[in-house]
Amino acid sequence: MPTPFTSANWLCGAAVWVLGGLLVSGCGHALPKVAGFDAAAWRADPYACHDQRRAAVPALVRAKEQLYEARANDVTALLGPPDEEELRAGTEKVYYYYLEPGRQCAARHPRSGAACLSLRFGPLGTVTEVLTDPLTPTAQP
Repeated sequence: MPTPFTSANWLCGAAVWVLGGLLVSGCGHALPKVAGFDAAAWRADPYACHDQRRAAVPALVRAKEQLYEARANDVTALLGPPDEEELRAGTEKVYYYYLEPGRQCAARHPRSGAACLSLRFGPLGTVTEVLTDPLTPTAQP
């Protein structure tokens, strides 16, 4: 015979959902403002084709530790959509942001060997690894 539905069963089930939601939403952190980083200029230079991102790299490198455990939506709010995204096994993914002009500036944005910022996200959707390729030296006037 089926067990009758009681308010105690409902309350217990609701508590499990609320606690689960708190645990999932509690993963990661919002990104604070990064000192010396011009997010608007960064986002306005997709694929780094106008070479505006180069100037922002030192500020990002100094703030590298702040990026760890940041949520994907907070990274996108700061840096804009990634230039490339790679989906890995399970729910892991990597965002790539180009740092200097290269082949990716051609039509259809082919993959390039130009320097990039790589952000790896773990199964919880938070940054677990931050890598920055060295920039190509520019000619000094």
